[in-house]
Amino acid sequence: MQVSSLNEVKIYSLSCGKSLPEWLSDRKKRALQKKDVDVRRRIELIQDFEMPTVCTTIKVSKDGQYILATGTYKPRVRCYDTYQLSLKFERCLDSEVVTFATLSDDYSKIVFLHNDRYIEFHSQSGFYYKTRIPKFGRDFSYHYPSCDLYFVGASSEVYRLNLEQGRYLNPLQTDAAINSLPTISALKFNGALTMAVGTSTGQVLLYDLRSDKPLLVKDHQYGLPIKSVHFQDSLDLILSADSRIIKMWNKNSGKIFTSLEPEHDINDVCLYPNSGMLLTANETPKMGIYYIPVLGPAPRWCSFLDNLTEELEENPESTVYDDYKFVTKKDLENLGLTHLIGSPFLRAYMHGFFMDIRLYHKVKLMVNPFAYEEYRKDKIRQKIEETRAQRVQLKKLPKVNKELALKLIEEEEEKQKSTWKKKVKSLPNILTDDRFKVMFENPDFQVDEESEEFRLLNPLVSKISEKRKKKLRLLEQQELREQEEEEEPEGKPSDAESSESSDDEKDWVEEVRKQRRLLQQEEKVKRQEQLREDQQTVLKPQFYEIKAGEEFRSFKDSATKQKLLNKTLEDRLKLEAKNGTLSVADTTVGSKQLTFTLKRSEQQKKQQEAEKLHRQERKTLRRSAGHLKSRHRRGRPFH
Repeated sequence: MQVSSLNEVKIYSLSCGKSLPEWLSDRKKRALQKKDVDVRRRIELIQDFEMPTVCTTIKVSKDGQYILATGTYKPRVRCYDTYQLSLKFERCLDSEVVTFATLSDDYSKIVFLHNDRYIEFHSQSGFYYKTRIPKFGRDFSYHYPSCDLYFVGASSEVYRLNLEQGRYLNPLQTDAAINSLPTISALKFNGALTMAVGTSTGQVLLYDLRSDKPLLVKDHQYGLPIKSVHFQDSLDLILSADSRIIKMWNKNSGKIFTSLEPEHDINDVCLYPNSGMLLTANETPKMGIYYIPVLGPAPRWCSFLDNLTEELEENPESTVYDDYKFVTKKDLENLGLTHLIGSPFLRAYMHGFFMDIRLYHKVKLMVNPFAYEEYRKDKIRQKIEETRAQRVQLKKLPKVNKELALKLIEEEEEKQKSTWKKKVKSLPNILTDDRFKVMFENPDFQVDEESEEFRLLNPLVSKISEKRKKKLRLLEQQELREQEEEEEPEGKPSDAESSESSDDEKDWVEEVRKQRRLLQQEEKVKRQEQLREDQQTVLKPQFYEIKAGEEFRSFKDSATKQKLLNKTLEDRLKLEAKNGTLSVADTTVGSKQLTFTLKRSEQQKKQQEAEKLHRQERKTLRRSAGHLKSRHRRGRPFH
């Protein structure tokens, strides 16, 4: 759900977000909802509330239960039941619909005006009757007291069709000129005297029928025909829409209340009765649903929108404001503000935090009081470089990858001076290409010529680099001697250098071997140095601490345990049976029964023997004490 605000009027878009295709299975839809956050957070107020291609008109039945919409392609009408929040029926038509109207309180009686002059009547069961009018129609209206349908179109006459008699009546003759501009593109009555008229040039005129002059003229400023006009009585507002914008303004003063600009062009607008909901037919398959709480409450079939919007207002989502600064954890460490993590001064967001921009500037000024002076100097230097760029371009090498830049300059000069011409599409120069600009500015892109990869891939770089290094030294000396604004002489490659290029290609294999020998010698020297360091270091004994309650065992025990783990289960069972910790017996049902005896450690064995010895001593003492008592009872003296 998307929220927009204009003049402190919040507008909730209930139809924004991704729509799932109809042919997807329920399982795939649930999987998409789990993966995609946008799909999971969307609100599908009415199921399948869309057209195959474009929606042209949209209206609500008088009882408020049904929403009817027409669209293409193929031409069709769809009826949605708001009590079930789903599609009730769909009927395909022979031609596109200009407009339609419901004659009953529900969908049981519908009249369609087609673009091929046909008028089609539908009942609750489907198609009922079809007839034609003399001219192409643009709009029509139904007069309930007389049961007359009034049609207007490409004529100065108003055609009347009486539904009670089932025949055409004499048309009404008007003085309207069809070819005059501006033409009327929308019309709406409010009561018996007030009327709003929309023109093809983008103006809305408010009339009182007792006067031939408009009470108010409102211009949309887009020059597009007005598509729809509606009255909102509770706030004395008029809602007028062209193909780009929906404007809501006060009918007495003309002051803008708020406006709404959908992503796609608007074909029709419908204001749900006695509520703050807007329905739009757009040049897109999905029909728009907007909820504006200020205009009124939500319809009773979606009353949960009121609670939802109230919760959103109480707990607004965190957004990016101009008065906040996004900082990462590294920025906080540089500023010394890591102790503020978890406090109200920092709001966690993605991979960093939001903090007040005033606090950020204060802390940055305290950490680096000369930051503003440095910023000012950088800006001045940038301005000076921009002005110099407009003058004669000087041949200066960049600070990073000077040798590579010099190589590219030499290749470009050779290409320009070569007399051999061939129609080949010229490739852009890396030095002038903005995509490779960072390679000559950022020190992280400096080519490491001492690395093994560079030396093996470029075995001829030693000879060529020596010549370029000499040239670089000469250029640097010239830059030191001359002033910044003086032009530097362009270097010219000699004929000797160009002639040596063929010899360099022939020595490719020799250079590769030489580089490999050098690398092997360097590796050998490194190994010898490492060996000397190892010999010089004195080995110190390492002590290990045994946990309380554990018994030290020899290192052989761990080795035997590891060997035992590497054996198969069959071998381990045989070994356990041999040691006496496992007994295998046959059961009466023909299966095997395994009995394991837990091993005891040496400490446990000693403790068990001590307890056994102690029990034997106590038994001996008891026997001797009993013998003495029996002799005492018999009266025998003790010896």
